[in-house]
Amino acid sequence: MSTPDDDPIATVPARSPAVPVKKREIFGWAMYDFANSSYTTVVISVVYSAFFTAHIVPENSPIKDTYWSAAIIASTLIALLLSPFVGAVCDYSGGKKKYLGIATATCALSTAALFIVGPGDVWWAIALLAVSNAAFMIGESFCGSFLTDLATKKNMGIISGLGWGLGYFGGLSSLVLVMFTIGATPEEDYGLYVSQNQWAMILIGVFYAAAALPTFLLVRERSVPAPGFERAGFGKLMGAGLKELRDSFALARSYRTLFGFFLAFTIYMAGLEIVIKFVGIYAQQEIELTSGELVIVFIILQISAALGALAFGLLEARIGAKPTVLATIAWWIGGVLAIFLLPSIAALTGSTPAAVFFVIALIAGAGLGSIQSSSRTVVGLLAPPERSAQMFGFWGTFSRLSIILGTLTFGPLSDAFGRRHAILAVLGFFIVGGVVLFFVPIGKHSGERATGGAEAA
Repeated sequence: MSTPDDDPIATVPARSPAVPVKKREIFGWAMYDFANSSYTTVVISVVYSAFFTAHIVPENSPIKDTYWSAAIIASTLIALLLSPFVGAVCDYSGGKKKYLGIATATCALSTAALFIVGPGDVWWAIALLAVSNAAFMIGESFCGSFLTDLATKKNMGIISGLGWGLGYFGGLSSLVLVMFTIGATPEEDYGLYVSQNQWAMILIGVFYAAAALPTFLLVRERSVPAPGFERAGFGKLMGAGLKELRDSFALARSYRTLFGFFLAFTIYMAGLEIVIKFVGIYAQQEIELTSGELVIVFIILQISAALGALAFGLLEARIGAKPTVLATIAWWIGGVLAIFLLPSIAALTGSTPAAVFFVIALIAGAGLGSIQSSSRTVVGLLAPPERSAQMFGFWGTFSRLSIILGTLTFGPLSDAFGRRHAILAVLGFFIVGGVVLFFVPIGKHSGERATGGAEAA
């Protein structure tokens, strides 16, 4: 019976001869996390999500959160449908950086185009969000595939943590810019408030594109076209990607530990994706923070997340990736419980819900970057070198499945039972994902891969 290892198409991930990695390349690579964090922080997590549900969706709509879920799910499905093409580009085309540029430009332009969307234009907003967020996710996958070109097994955790940590400073910088852009409140001057939110989207589009320039100027393209793919178009790359995807699923028996990790990752990341996609909405509409207070909360969150990513990265170097991920999951279980119990905590301490929320954001935020960074490191450590791009493609695929799982669950539950009770779903995802991960046999340094042996295939 033919196996993927017998197939020439599946064994030609092409790389140029070893070229020393310079520190400026690592900086350039990490700057992409700095750049794209502006999009996910301002558009998805903080500013536009709350603006969308409160002002783009009609005030009398009973499914405000479901509309937001629809935008996120639509973008995720687009990214999933294109994932075979993305994987083939990484493995065969020799032009990862070019396609990363296309994804970056698409995200930046469609984000800026939200300027034309006004109150009531729900479907225009959903369409532009679907394109921009899909391009963001695809760009993130392209960026992730460079990690194995630039890092070794020994320093991969540190470099990955550097990227995530710098990314949160990118989110912080973009939030500061937005804070100075959106000064009006809907109560004082509704027209000006809407206009300022629209101009903020142009600002973020420009910020994203400009901050990503170091990546394209400093990071060297080390991949070369595979034989027969020197001038491959979309159709050929998509075909190769679909074939590789089929073959990759056949490898699940050989790389049982990695795919066991992907299962756990999908579950616990569903919880984190709910936090990322809905926290701005929750803070503004349940805790009743003003726009200014919301920005301050997220500035605190960005600083906490950046420091947490770096601190947990150092911890990971000492105890290994799996214990670090489990520690951050436990961290988040505590944070989610605190948000659910927030009214009781506020009453017991004599504080306002807003003040308690500020403290929770400061503490829980430390685990935001580390859980993602450590998870990315696990993939890099477990992935066979000859299939690293392929397995990072899987990482992107399972990341998107977690987004669909989380948003498809939380949006309707929130509209049906209220946001506070829907938080219990977040708690459930973290608990179940943590339990599944606990039983995945990943070694401390993970260099062994504990695959059950590709040789056994």
